[in-house]
Amino acid sequence: MGRDKLQDPQVDELFRAILALENLDECYRFFEDLCTTAEIKAMAQRLAVARYLRQGVTYSAIATATGASTATISRVKRFLNYGADGYKLILDRLDKRE
Repeated sequence: MGRDKLQDPQVDELFRAILALENLDECYRFFEDLCTTAEIKAMAQRLAVARYLRQGVTYSAIATATGASTATISRVKRFLNYGADGYKLILDRLDKRE
């Protein structure tokens, strides 16, 4: 999905709202109201999968550690390699903070 298909005023407002969050507690409160538990867990799982893929961990080990299916792992790998570099951007920033 290209940015042109995603971008609209409502999505802009959502992203501005996310950028306005100041700490983990605010994130938990906002996302708990915005998303289902399953949606939040799925996003967290995909981020964990991306981190493991960057570390060179095997699909089977990633599946065991995260509970992700091989289809999900493949999808994350495709976006990690050929996407908009969003995973790379955020994982690089998270690595700098740790």
